[in-house]
Amino acid sequence: MAASSKKFQKKKPVKEKAKFNKASKKQFKTKKDSNDAFKSEAVAFQLEDDVPDFPRGGGSSLSKQEREEIRAEVDAEFEAEELALKKNKRKKLQKKSQVMPDDLGSLFGDGITGKLPRYANKITLKNISPGMKLWGVVAEVNEKDLVISLPGGLRGLVRAADALDSVLSDEVENNEGNFLKNIFYAGQLVSCIVLQLDDDKKETGKRKIWLSLRLSLLHKGFTLDAVQEGMVLTGYVKSIEDHGYILHFGLSSFMGFLPKDGQAEGRDIEVRMGQFLQGVIRRVDKTHKVVHLSSDPDTVSKSVTKDLKGISLDLLIPGMLVNASVRSILENGILLSFLTYFTGTVDMFHLQNKFPNKNWKDDYNQNKKVNTRILFIDPSTRAVGLTLNPHLVHNKAPPLHVSIGDIYDQSKVVRVDRGFGLLLDIPSRPLSTPAYVNVSDVAEEEVRKLEKKYKEGSQVRVRILGFRHLEGLATGILKASAFEGLVFTHSDVKPGMVIRAKIIAVDSFGAIVQFPGGVKALCPVRHMSEFEIAKPGKKFKIGAELVFRVLGCKSKRITVTYKKTLVKSKLAIISSYADATEGLITHGWITKIEKHGCFVRFYNGVQGFAPRSELGLGPGYDPSAMYHVGQVVKCRVTRSTPASRRINLSFQMKPVRISEDDVVKLGSIVSGVVEELTPSAVVIRVNSKAHLKGAISNEHLADHHERATLLKSVLKPGYNFDQLLVLDIEGNNIFLSAKYSLINSAEQLPSDISQIQPNSVVPGYVCNLIETGCFVRFLGHLTGFSPRSKAMDDRKADLSGAFYVGQSVRCNILDVNSETTRMTLSLKQSSCSSTDATFIQEYFLLEDKIAKLQSSDTDGSELKWVEGFNIGSVIEGKIGEAKDIGVVVNFDKYNDVLGFVTHYQLGGITLETGSIVQLAVLDVANAERLVDLSLKPEFVEKFQEESSKGQSHKKKRKREASKDLELHQTVNAVVEIVKEHYLVLAIPEYNYAIGYASIADYNTQKLPQKHFVNGQRVIATVMALPSPATSGRLLLLLDSISEVCETSSSKRAKKKSSYNVGSLVSVEVTEIMPLELRLKFGIGFCGRVHITEVNDDNVLVEPFGNFKVGQTITARIVGKVNQKRQLWDLSIKPTVLASSGEIADESTLDEFDFSTGQVVSGYVYKVESEWAWLTISRHVKARLFILDSACEPSELQQFQERFTVGKHVTGLVLNVNKDKRLLRLVRHPLGVLPTRNVDGEDKRRGQSDNNNSDESLMVHIHAGDILGGRISKVLPGVGGLLVQIAPNTYGRVHFTELKDAWESDPLSGYHEGQFVKCKVLEVSHSVKGTIHIDLSLRLSLDGMLPKNPSEPCSDVDSTSKRAEKIEDLYPNMGVQGYVKNVTPKGCFILLSRKLDAKILLSNLSDGYVDDPEKEFPIGKPVAGRVLAVEPLSKRVEVTLKKSNTNGTSKSEMNDFRGLHVGDIVSGRIRRVEPYGLFIALDHTNMVGLCHVSELSDDHVENIQTKYAAGKKVTAKILKLDEERHRISLGMKNSYFTDDIDIQVPLKEESDEEIEETVVKDEARSIMLTNSTHGQDIEFENGTSSVLAQAESRASIPPLDVTLDDIEHCDMDILNSQNQADSNEAVAIDEKNKRRAKKAKEEREREIRAAEERQLEKDVPRTADEFEKLIRSSPNSSFVWIKYMAFMLNSADIEKARAIAERALRTINIREENEKLNIWVAYFNLENQYGNPPEEAVQKVFQRALQYCDPKKVHFALLGMYQRTEQHKLADELLEKMTKKFKHSCKVWLRQVQMLLMQQQDGIQSVVNRALLCLPRHKHIKFISQTGILEFKSGVPDRGRSMFEGILREYPKRTDLWSIYLDQEIRLGDEDMIRALFERAISLSLPPKKMKFLFKKYLDFEKSQGDEERIESVKQKAMNYVESTLT
Repeated sequence: MAASSKKFQKKKPVKEKAKFNKASKKQFKTKKDSNDAFKSEAVAFQLEDDVPDFPRGGGSSLSKQEREEIRAEVDAEFEAEELALKKNKRKKLQKKSQVMPDDLGSLFGDGITGKLPRYANKITLKNISPGMKLWGVVAEVNEKDLVISLPGGLRGLVRAADALDSVLSDEVENNEGNFLKNIFYAGQLVSCIVLQLDDDKKETGKRKIWLSLRLSLLHKGFTLDAVQEGMVLTGYVKSIEDHGYILHFGLSSFMGFLPKDGQAEGRDIEVRMGQFLQGVIRRVDKTHKVVHLSSDPDTVSKSVTKDLKGISLDLLIPGMLVNASVRSILENGILLSFLTYFTGTVDMFHLQNKFPNKNWKDDYNQNKKVNTRILFIDPSTRAVGLTLNPHLVHNKAPPLHVSIGDIYDQSKVVRVDRGFGLLLDIPSRPLSTPAYVNVSDVAEEEVRKLEKKYKEGSQVRVRILGFRHLEGLATGILKASAFEGLVFTHSDVKPGMVIRAKIIAVDSFGAIVQFPGGVKALCPVRHMSEFEIAKPGKKFKIGAELVFRVLGCKSKRITVTYKKTLVKSKLAIISSYADATEGLITHGWITKIEKHGCFVRFYNGVQGFAPRSELGLGPGYDPSAMYHVGQVVKCRVTRSTPASRRINLSFQMKPVRISEDDVVKLGSIVSGVVEELTPSAVVIRVNSKAHLKGAISNEHLADHHERATLLKSVLKPGYNFDQLLVLDIEGNNIFLSAKYSLINSAEQLPSDISQIQPNSVVPGYVCNLIETGCFVRFLGHLTGFSPRSKAMDDRKADLSGAFYVGQSVRCNILDVNSETTRMTLSLKQSSCSSTDATFIQEYFLLEDKIAKLQSSDTDGSELKWVEGFNIGSVIEGKIGEAKDIGVVVNFDKYNDVLGFVTHYQLGGITLETGSIVQLAVLDVANAERLVDLSLKPEFVEKFQEESSKGQSHKKKRKREASKDLELHQTVNAVVEIVKEHYLVLAIPEYNYAIGYASIADYNTQKLPQKHFVNGQRVIATVMALPSPATSGRLLLLLDSISEVCETSSSKRAKKKSSYNVGSLVSVEVTEIMPLELRLKFGIGFCGRVHITEVNDDNVLVEPFGNFKVGQTITARIVGKVNQKRQLWDLSIKPTVLASSGEIADESTLDEFDFSTGQVVSGYVYKVESEWAWLTISRHVKARLFILDSACEPSELQQFQERFTVGKHVTGLVLNVNKDKRLLRLVRHPLGVLPTRNVDGEDKRRGQSDNNNSDESLMVHIHAGDILGGRISKVLPGVGGLLVQIAPNTYGRVHFTELKDAWESDPLSGYHEGQFVKCKVLEVSHSVKGTIHIDLSLRLSLDGMLPKNPSEPCSDVDSTSKRAEKIEDLYPNMGVQGYVKNVTPKGCFILLSRKLDAKILLSNLSDGYVDDPEKEFPIGKPVAGRVLAVEPLSKRVEVTLKKSNTNGTSKSEMNDFRGLHVGDIVSGRIRRVEPYGLFIALDHTNMVGLCHVSELSDDHVENIQTKYAAGKKVTAKILKLDEERHRISLGMKNSYFTDDIDIQVPLKEESDEEIEETVVKDEARSIMLTNSTHGQDIEFENGTSSVLAQAESRASIPPLDVTLDDIEHCDMDILNSQNQADSNEAVAIDEKNKRRAKKAKEEREREIRAAEERQLEKDVPRTADEFEKLIRSSPNSSFVWIKYMAFMLNSADIEKARAIAERALRTINIREENEKLNIWVAYFNLENQYGNPPEEAVQKVFQRALQYCDPKKVHFALLGMYQRTEQHKLADELLEKMTKKFKHSCKVWLRQVQMLLMQQQDGIQSVVNRALLCLPRHKHIKFISQTGILEFKSGVPDRGRSMFEGILREYPKRTDLWSIYLDQEIRLGDEDMIRALFERAISLSLPPKKMKFLFKKYLDFEKSQGDEERIESVKQKAMNYVESTLT
């Protein structure tokens, strides 16, 4: 509020008084005898509506609610006064009248008196006006607007367009989609200006306040002169520079610059364009019109606006900090003066103290100095509001510590405002919050004496109702009803909630209802009833309480429904797309109905779609006829994809399942019976087992539109269609077609775009017409588009007049785009005309059908008259009535049949009525019962003689008439009769045979047809001879059917031309071009000779070299006139000139006879950067890729210079594309391999491939080929190079194949894009179908030396050789390599592209290596010698030491001659693997393998617990393999106690089988993978853990998959069978069973002993003892877990968690299994003590996945779930595992095991899924283990079927037979067991395997104790032995 100077203070009130009196309109009526107090009161109310809300001098007003409360109170006072006057109680009246007038007079009329105001200014909905400037805080940031909290608890809205000035808004919106959220944030203080106020349409009495944040409005009036140093300004970030931000203040007069010395408002956020930034002006550069600012938050918050002379109200901005002094104390605030000229008021909610009590006035003495900020400015009344709120003064929004709906029981009353409300102290945390309770919210009933009921300091129970963000003040309610009910705030409302609500308003859009808590919702008009209601107001009465159900609650907008079905529904609801699970049945309501289905809405805006096939409709029915919008439907979820927000629904509760045998296929031909006729279709019952129903739409009854309509009119239920095409299938709905054109071409009709061939003509039907073109559909939904220009020959014609939806058409495929699945078609008759007579054939067949249907007699007796009217026969008739166009003929035999003779057919004869004549039958219309006759002699006389001979000669006569006619013969015919759709023709040359030809064609049915007249001669082609299929007619095809209307000019041009193809002409050369000769001949004719038409075989390098301009030569025309350029194609080839001149039409083109490998020549006509295009002939092109043009880099570099237009090029055909008539050439020989013979080469040259895929083009790349390449990528480290060798083919150059010499940086000199010459070393195919090509750039290889002899070539020495196989290496051999990777324990080096070697840290150098990574960087070349070679595991160890540290001689280390089979040797265990021990022999450098089967005479259960690396052992040499340097050892006690060598050969074979078959391939693949990808291999105990894992995986037998519930005896059987099928000494059945329990107990004792040893014999009792033990064994998970258990026993859960975290940090990263043990313990800990356990376990699980093998972690968690019987979680986890590890056999077996344990169905589906996902080599393992599980826990019959199936495929696998037999023996069905044994011993297997089966059979019979059967088995074994010996 601006104050006036003292000079004018006295005069101003008088002026204002006059002004207000004049403006007064409303009078306040009081009694005449009222005293002065009441007079002033009347004046106050008189001015209430018209007085300015902020009169000069400090006027104020209250909110509407407060004003209404005051009025109510005044009215009550008046009533009380009237009663008091009547009772003569004047004292009470006088007392009241003395209080009220002062209050009301100061509130509304203080502008009249001139006194200082008594009340502070307050913003209300009543007094807010456009142009007012306000300070606010951003409450919400939405996509399209901002919600601003304003003073007084008001809320304003800012549209996105009003948030920024137009200078920046467009730029910011373009850069960022939702720019409001990037610029503004909740809690941000902003200055705004009121734009307009709108009345709220939903609620009367409320207004919407529209605001603007545009600085151009707020800073209006600012100039550069008005800006002073120290002033705080707000600006937009216009641009972000390197050192700061350019700010825009909404003004064009100056800009701002803010350096990057502090972030905006101290918030650590990224500054974006358009963002508001505040800064203090440091310097004003008036020259450049730039204001320099500082953004230090403390400086900004403390900068006070200085007193400026002449400052105006326009320069005051809300939020500006000013110094002020207290001028006076008001009733509800204080009056301050600031900036010398201005005064403003502070209301009680903006005082310094947040909790001002009744003595708050004592804190503000007159002239007290305070800092305050401007809250609002009203320019119209010059009123100013200020704030002393400490948060706002510090330029921060007050914090929010409470939430709406919170209840506080011990809130303290701070102050009681009589008649207004209560100020409370809410005990919120961390700080208490002030709250104000309005008097209307204090109690249910009216409270008259508020100060008596509530005392200061008392405690009340309050509920938070709202929040005034700017004041930091909460609003509360004390009413008891507020603490009751389900809904109090919007957050309490949940979708699907059923709640009672009261109707408060009804409108055309719906009803507004209110919940008991006060929350309002909308019931849309569609949801007010199950059906649509016309007058909502009659159904919903205001004030009525009804039960509703919440539909959705988004953005505080709640919608409800009154539909009874939804309200009473007990089904589960869908409120999010994640809720929609497959099979869920729920209620929804239809929102949209289309032909293809219905859209259904659920709760919270979730929407699904039910396709037409799932609506439960019969064929031919329209969805809109069965359903209506708004209808509640019960539906089932068939599929849900929450990620794409799609839900598929079905209105059928149970899915209809049809077996695969009964399902009809798309494009198949079926038959069916008419069941029902609907307006739009014919319902057909398809003849199939499934009794399916289909529908034929009216358009698909026939190719002819008129015939289809006629057929529909006569069809009746029961009619049988013999042939129908399955056109489309949607669910269970089948769409059929009876169109003859489609049925006849069913096999050629495409259903997928891949079946489409360009330039082919395919039949289809029009499915849609638009202005720009026509859509044509084939089978299913395969659709093509014909643009308007391609649809008709006449471009000016209208599409809708040329085609109709459903029309049969023939389409010429112009273009096919497989990527976009789009086809471009042509429907022009010139290119799509019929090539047969099917169009007219269907017409006559339909005529017969319609005639039969019209016949009421079922036996068709009424159609017998047709037999008397054969085409061409002569019949006797009586002349009847004469017509204008002919004569009617009657027949005595057939009264209802009429004949007709046209005037043309009278033959000039005059007939009298009633005369009897002989007439020839030309045409018969069965349906119309009309016969066309002729009296022409050529027809009648032709048959008179034959007709007299009797019926037997008629057939012979018909044959003779057309005996000379042949199919596809062209004939001259005469038009005899012109019918509506066809012509009746006579062929004079062939005895006047009668034929029929269609006037129209498929594509021209609606177009104007060509006019024909009787007697006109036409040319036609015979397409079908008379037969039952043609209704006995000769069918012809007019040649004119494909002709396009020609203009007169084109006709004249044709007449002028006297030249034809094949003519020999004399021509003159007019121009010589690179690719053609231009010629002229005749009168104005031009031509050309293509470069390939000069010589026969394109052998001339310069074909045009001997020709000159003006030269005359002889040429032959070989091509038609080019219509566009008026050119003839000519040829001067010697063979063409020497020919007779008969040249095939150009449409046939050249014969395209090329094969792969053929040598062709051509000429370059176009050169691109990577391709050279050649012309081989006029119609055959070829292309040559840059890398196929040469192999020398220098030639490749000059590709475009070498291949110029017109250059002669010769190459070999690599690929043939017949469709495009395109060849691909290469210039290097195809398939040049050193080992390839001539036969193989000839076979390759004979191939012809039309496939353009890259795989088909790679057949020319073989090992040994020398190719040109281009470096595509230089791989990092020792990755080598990626080289392109074909358009889409790349090969890899290994790091060791870059150069011959071992250089320090072999990659130097290579860069991307460089051309290189390379040699193919190997081409391999992976399992996934990908092709890997290994290349080499080494010059020492054959063929790699450059052609230029001047280039230096280094001699090939021994260092250039690479060891490709491990057999090439031997100990002490000198090798070289590159460092691959370095670890703390050593490094790996690359010996070649296939071999790596390891070097231990101790072998890196003779001296001490301080930093291996520094001294041996990746890629460094090193030289050393081989220490050890392990061919079995593909391991090579190398040393770089130059001296021999062992001190032993080489012969002693590596001499095999010192070792012999049977020697007893000693050594130390080097490594323990699941399949055996690697033992380093003493005094040698040799390593031998002791297989697990040779460790002990008894079965070894767990090799890891019994043996450890470093242990001294003694072994016996069982086998020596000097070639492969392999030693097989044995450690059985029997070897050392008995000299007899028992079954050593068998064991040797077993060892060899395991080593060669199991380990070799897998270990090789693992090594190749490691070396190829360069992964780091870490060492453990001197060996590679990765290689160890590879060997352990490789050693697992194919069926060895351990499951928790599979007994170890089964596994022992599997292992023993895979190790040696013929091992007769192994006891498989009873011995293993007896031993299993004992071995298990022994293993448990060993593990327990190991654990006790780790605890060092003394179990720790205290935490200190555990800490000591941890320091000694930091990597032992056993110790850590014991420590965790110790803490859990002490009930210290958090300490146990901390120990687990320590363990995970402490245990070495290489100890993966130890870490995994800790994670498992952590799982168990959180599962028992987590809160909640499920979430806690999941958090730990997610962390574990980042550090350990995911598969192991999943199994660990699964084991925990199963142990704790959390079956639901286990099932969910298993489902995820089957998707994540779908190639793991173990995962699928666990899934099967889980289903069997829970006795659930679905085993077969899991098995089928597993077999689809698992690699084929794992199928045996999976099926056999599943069969075992079925025998043990499931259905044995299923297990039998599995074993039978796998044995059918692998009948000679004795291990499978053994397992199968064991399972049957376990069940105990003796008959079944014996039958199975008999089958097994009848197999033809090797003797060893048969011996095993007989022994097993004998053991079984011995266990049964039947001596007779035992002898029988022995006898069968003897018989087998005898049969094998003989």
